Amino acid sequence: MENWKIDINCDVGEGVGNEAQLFPLISSCNVACGGHAGDTNSMLEIVQLAKKHKVKVGAHPSYPDKENFGRTVLDIPDHDLRESIKRQLEDFGSVLNQLGVHWHHIKAHGALYNETAKNTELAELLLETLKDIGEKVPLYVPYGSVIAKLAVENDFEIRYEAFGDRNYNADLSLVSRKLPNALIHKPQSVLEHVLPIIKSNKIVTSNGQVSPIEADTLCIHGDTPEAFEILTYLSKQLPKHQVTIIK
Repeated sequence: MENWKIDINCDVGEGVGNEAQLFPLISSCNVACGGHAGDTNSMLEIVQLAKKHKVKVGAHPSYPDKENFGRTVLDIPDHDLRESIKRQLEDFGSVLNQLGVHWHHIKAHGALYNETAKNTELAELLLETLKDIGEKVPLYVPYGSVIAKLAVENDFEIRYEAFGDRNYNADLSLVSRKLPNALIHKPQSVLEHVLPIIKSNKIVTSNGQVSPIEADTLCIHGDTPEAFEILTYLSKQLPKHQVTIIK
């Protein structure tokens, strides 16, 4: 009988305050580092909690835009964006050094994540900024994206990511949060959504099309109201389908 393994990650440190519930159920996390949410104090608190639960930690940099939670593309000079991302990552790195925690990965947040998936210039800017800070850790990136291709060409290690609680368009972009079917709320529906991704490298998109996809890690958004319910359900049901969550 074939078995599968998957990493499950959450975006955390965003002010929801549910990390103590979520960390026993996940294997990696993406910590807000001051762009869309978070500050040094919240990073210290979250990373300490992750260390306690043996959850791998990554940085979650974004556009410097707390007003829109990093979910709006900013018209910002390249220099200013680079400096903001650099500062976010340096602050995160300082927290890790202080606590003696290994830096596992980097995952861009929100609009920065979605734009680097399709915008070559922005993807190049992000990669150049990451080179500047000298932390060449794996990047969580979407399958088939511009950032994934460029990262490999620039000798970055990547982990393909898919979203367990989000619906996809036929081109593998995420359904806009402005639309009613953007989020998957029911735990059973999330399981049905992720099993083909894990087992068959396929995804059923919002129009019913079956498309190829690869995922090393699945994200369940920490700020989704049903996050704890979804993760609890997955932790119980995935093993019944021969899927192990990597800790």
